Amino acid sequence: MIDPFEDAAPSGAELTAYDRAHVKLYARLLDAAADGADWREAVQVLFNIDPVREPERARHVHDSHLARAQWMTHTGFRHLLRGPKN
Repeated sequence: MIDPFEDAAPSGAELTAYDRAHVKLYARLLDAAADGADWREAVQVLFNIDPVREPERARHVHDSHLARAQWMTHTGFRHLLRGPKN
């Protein structure tokens, strides 16, 4: 079962509850990109969006979440290591 997701991942400089809930999804997107998987296959498998029927939405969902996943590897993980805010 796919966790509910937004069409656009967060884009701010702070780690969000959405990010925390979707860490596994971000990791799977990064793995797919590293393996050279076609973005259409990744969006169909990970988001259950048909890229033929909804090409613009599919591309936007994929690209926005991949960008956030990449942000997580460079910056966001530091927030995870600090733990939840008190």
